[in-house]
Formats: sequence, structure tokens, C-alpha cells
Amino acid sequence: MADIIVDARNLQCPMPVLKLSQAVNGAAAGQTIELVATDRGALSDIPAWSKDTGNPLKEQFEQDSEYHFVVEKA
Repeated sequence: MADIIVDARNLQCPMPVLKLSQAVNGAAAGQTIELVATDRGALSDIPAWSKDTGNPLKEQFEQDSEYHFVVEKA
């Protein structure tokens, strides 16, 4: 279970990335943030954001037509 859950369901690009970025900025180093999104664009946007920012993508999966991403704050 992640330390912080970010609900980005029914939000279109770039909102899931912005919501995740805001949550990561407010988190302490080592905390995990789980983003839940329905926008298919998140499948490419979130891994790219993770690589660009250096915040590791720990887990990614699809459940009930929702995309889940667990990121650890660097």
C-alpha cells in the first residue's frame, strides 16, 4: 500500500502528471505515491515523467480499466 494515493480518474493529459508531480513535491524522500488514472496517455506519460525526474516507478498495473502507478520520491 502506498503512503499517498492520487486520484486522477477521468482527468485527461496533462492533469495526471501534474497531480502526481504535486503529490511528489509534498512527500518526504522514500515515500510512495500511487496514481490512479483512466487516461491511456498516462501509460507513456508517467514512465517518461519518472525517468525525467529521477523518481523511480516501482510498480505499474491495470485493474478494472484503471491504470495504477506507484512512484517513490527520490
